[in-house]
Amino acid sequence: MNTPQSATEQPRLEAPVPAVENKISMVVFSGDLDKLLASLIISTGAAATGMKVSLFFTFWGTAALRDPKKTASGKNLISRMFGFMLPKGAGKVKLSKMNMGGMGTAMMKTLMKRKKVASLEEMLALAGTMGVEICICDMSMDLMGFKREEMIDYPGMKVCGVATFLAEAQTSRIQLFI
Repeated sequence: MNTPQSATEQPRLEAPVPAVENKISMVVFSGDLDKLLASLIISTGAAATGMKVSLFFTFWGTAALRDPKKTASGKNLISRMFGFMLPKGAGKVKLSKMNMGGMGTAMMKTLMKRKKVASLEEMLALAGTMGVEICICDMSMDLMGFKREEMIDYPGMKVCGVATFLAEAQTSRIQLFI
């Protein structure tokens, strides 16, 4: 039974639901080698099937996008400490499990090479050629003291906020968090 609306009640306005597109949006939160590889394997696989792919690198994931050959000046003490403590680039990230003081990471990289599995750096390059979009979280970069000029060269990579990513994810058929 419908009840009449009182004079003080306002009708609820619902925002239009945006159309879902053939795309995948992924939050890349982890800076662990195995999780970064999984993110890029899924991304390049999705791009190969014709999906649009958008990656939002945040918190620990941002360190993998630092270029080991680049530096940035004008950092305060805390920013310099984060820069020293966190891996500088994809080649320096470690496994999330069984790292064993770096031995596990070295074993995994050796096994990957032997089995002809692309390295994390190669996966990033492949993702760039396939049109996978990367957005680095502005807040995470600010918190950790990272600057745009110390990040890798990646086609179309941008720095954005969470609202930009959420707008992208809202119209995605698939959303993931790794």
